[in-house]
Amino acid sequence: MASEAVLQYVWQHRLWSYGRMSTTDGRALRIIDPGLLNSGSGPDFFNAKVTIDGRIWVGNIEIHVRAGDWYRHGHHGDKAYDNVVLHVVAENDAEVRNARGEVIPQMVLQIAPQFTSRLEQLIGAGSSGRGVACACNLNEVPSLTVTDWVEALAFERLHSKVDRLHALLETYCGSWQDVCYVTMARTLGFGINSDPFERLARRTPLRLLAKHSDSLLQVEALLMGQAGLLDTTTTPRDGYHAQLMREYAFLRNKFSLTPMEPVAWKMMRTRPQNFPMRRIAMLAQMVHNGFDLMARVIDCGEDLDRQRALFTIELTGYWAKHYTLDDSEGTNGASGLSGRMIDVVVINTVAPLLFAYGDSTGNARLQDAAISLLEQLPAERNSIIDTFVRAGLPCDNALESQALIQLRRAYCDTRKCIYCRLGRRLLRQAATIKP
Repeated sequence: MASEAVLQYVWQHRLWSYGRMSTTDGRALRIIDPGLLNSGSGPDFFNAKVTIDGRIWVGNIEIHVRAGDWYRHGHHGDKAYDNVVLHVVAENDAEVRNARGEVIPQMVLQIAPQFTSRLEQLIGAGSSGRGVACACNLNEVPSLTVTDWVEALAFERLHSKVDRLHALLETYCGSWQDVCYVTMARTLGFGINSDPFERLARRTPLRLLAKHSDSLLQVEALLMGQAGLLDTTTTPRDGYHAQLMREYAFLRNKFSLTPMEPVAWKMMRTRPQNFPMRRIAMLAQMVHNGFDLMARVIDCGEDLDRQRALFTIELTGYWAKHYTLDDSEGTNGASGLSGRMIDVVVINTVAPLLFAYGDSTGNARLQDAAISLLEQLPAERNSIIDTFVRAGLPCDNALESQALIQLRRAYCDTRKCIYCRLGRRLLRQAATIKP
């Protein structure tokens, strides 16, 4: 049986089966205007217009899967529903009355068979592990619809990141430097360790690190220790590890610090260059001698080469030759971020920060710079992007690859096909509406 959301969608877009329509008590029914969808409390649609036995009724529409839901939801005692002129249901299992005791006309919504089969195809294909449910049908969608939706998705994803930054800004009482620090830390987690990196940054505030920023050893000790990666129950096998442990023991006692649980960090299926300790060492090097990244990001603006240069940081000393504490010397990888990883930082840290800061300060130039950076960057390459590219969706730059990631995570994975413009187009075509 169709869900209430599907019934609302069918009603809103007139995707029902055409033919003689009637109320459940046999009176002739015609839908002149389905009304306006209500996203708040109260009836589902406002200001609808219908005729029942030739008499025009103007009012609200309420939709339920079963007629009895009217009572289960308490509408029979709510005066806000007294102006409902039609109750639309998938199953008629009860007569319904409003708060005045008046019987409300009902109709059983007959959904177009083509719509039902296409919806089952979309929802069923996605839930069975076949990936993007409409991949084989995207060639049926006009290119202009695809282009407009990809652009809208890109901004939807960017704005979701900006909203998160604004929430952080409230947490840190308007300090963009702190927002930048936490965001940069999260990005260094590169997905698999993003959450623990953010927890580490929140647990080790920038103001604490600033007190010791002139000493790289102390900054590393604070971050490694707060990450729970300096196990005091073990004996270090090299001198640097021992130094870190001594420094952290002193600083932990001085500032009454509480470290994270080490189980938060994930190592499996992670390349050695991306091991948490290496990335924490990278963060420490960025904090060493003062963290002024936000100002530099703003100064570089839409200059992609200068933005990339901000993150071409090579690890020095111990971490230039080690992946973890106590491992043998002789790493085979580069001691800094690869070009691909630097682009990931620009996508997930620089562009959102520029856009959010421009939004807060009314600086449209910085917002344009954020978009320009994403348009200049090459498209990301991963399984999500590859799936959509094979299906024929455009992906020529990072702005478009961000859009496709938003499409997959916000619509495909959650089976929200009726809210996706591509899914809606396919569903409407399948319904073959005849006025």
